[in-house]
Amino acid sequence: MNVHAPTKNYVFDPLPIPTLPVVGSSDLFPVHRIYCVGRNFAEHAIEMGHDPNREPPFFFQKNPDTLVLSGQDFPYPAQTSDVHHEIELVVALSKGGVDIAVEDALDHVYGYAVGLDMTRRDLQGVAKKMGRPWETGKAFEASAPCSAIVPVSQVGHPTDGAVWVKVNGEMRQTGDLNQMIWKVPEMISYLSGLFTLQPGDLIYAGTPSGVGAVVRGDKIHGKIEGVGEISTLVV
Repeated sequence: MNVHAPTKNYVFDPLPIPTLPVVGSSDLFPVHRIYCVGRNFAEHAIEMGHDPNREPPFFFQKNPDTLVLSGQDFPYPAQTSDVHHEIELVVALSKGGVDIAVEDALDHVYGYAVGLDMTRRDLQGVAKKMGRPWETGKAFEASAPCSAIVPVSQVGHPTDGAVWVKVNGEMRQTGDLNQMIWKVPEMISYLSGLFTLQPGDLIYAGTPSGVGAVVRGDKIHGKIEGVGEISTLVV
């Protein structure tokens, strides 16, 4: 016999659960948390003034309601004059856990998508110099544009493939998934030692070199070979 808890009386209506579409399906992927790994491509680490050697990965978070679907506009945020694009492979988890072994990590992946880690670089720079958290530079509204998720059953587990971003038709970022310092199974395993991962978690897996500023009116178009494409207009 199932026992249901009494209906809750909320002081206001809860906000909708953030979701992403799934390629080839009418189902929606409910998003729990968004984790982002920093400096996961050596050339990007160099362009940001850091050592490209393989050091333990570090993570920051964006809120699930910062997601913007591919094709929707990206509103230029307040309190900044230096917003950058960072294209990233997005890993979508269907299983969670703690201390997940590297060899078991891919069993937790539902699929993959293409994301943009939009960054208020000037605010992030101030936070770095002052030793403060990055949220003001990374976790602002609409800072996580993302494409639809392609299930593993359709795309497998991509380990190589061209990654690029064009702004107004001009190539900005280029790279390859095989250039990631920390691979997807390693990221999942390491992250699960820091947090209890849950179904619905997304991992933005780092960006190649070539990040740069955008202004209102710019059209951003990115692609990860074998995974998908993303586009947004800066307004």
